[in-house]
Amino acid sequence: GLAGAIGWSVELAGLARQHNDANIVCIPARFISLDLAEKITGKFLTEPFEGGRHANRVGKISC
Repeated sequence: GLAGAIGWSVELAGLARQHNDANIVCIPARFISLDLAEKITGKFLTEPFEGGRHANRVGKISC
């Protein structure tokens, strides 16, 4: 399924992947510089899902 997250910082983009297995990042262009958007995108694309304790919660989400 699809799971999106707002990524207005590098840290939150990483946590969206780690804890929520998000596969869509929404970057607020009006408030984020191009340089920061590139860093957010890089983190989001390379961060793995941690699974474990997060997998049970994510498994309860139906799209």
